Amino acid sequence: MSIATIARPSDPGSDTSAAFASRKFFDNVSQTWMVKVFPGEYYVTSKPDEVLVTILGSCVAACIRDPRLGIGGMNHFMLPHSKAGNWAGDMQSTRFGNFAMEKLINELLKAGCSRNSLEIKVFGGGNVTDTQNAIGTDNSDFILRYLEAEGLRCVAQDLRGNLPRRIHYTPATGKVIRRLLGSGESPAVAREEKEYVSRISKRQTGGEITLFD
Repeated sequence: MSIATIARPSDPGSDTSAAFASRKFFDNVSQTWMVKVFPGEYYVTSKPDEVLVTILGSCVAACIRDPRLGIGGMNHFMLPHSKAGNWAGDMQSTRFGNFAMEKLINELLKAGCSRNSLEIKVFGGGNVTDTQNAIGTDNSDFILRYLEAEGLRCVAQDLRGNLPRRIHYTPATGKVIRRLLGSGESPAVAREEKEYVSRISKRQTGGEITLFD
């Protein structure tokens, strides 16, 4: 039996095939289903013909699976942690690394994965815009500290730098294709991240944070 769970800021915790309509498409060349994972989302699947796709600027994505079961998933977070130190409403929580990691790992464990068997690969954290905040570096430092503190082994990483990345991850096999995007594409990636920040900031329930200059 296969599983597929997607959660996004607009429908947190959902597990419905209807959510795939605008996020999932069939690629005739590779003969696989491509599932796009956007900022603040995570996705878990056991389907061997699904490839998880995301584009990362300053954000970080963790690709995690249990090789024994072929079940895995990806998250995509924008900031290391909530300054409030709480969930701040599930609608917004997975934009933060600490919550995004807990969400993804918990979903994998619920699907039958073993914590001791998890294979973890992390990507992103590029400082793609001229910002004094260096959010990409903060995200990169966070994910490595988090994995060390939790006793989780990172088998591959591609972090920091100043270029955005496109990631294709196949949970069934653990294969990752990473493509660095050109500097000319950095403004578009940064703009998309900034627009996402603007949308969720309007729904912010408490506290103030500075995300980008």
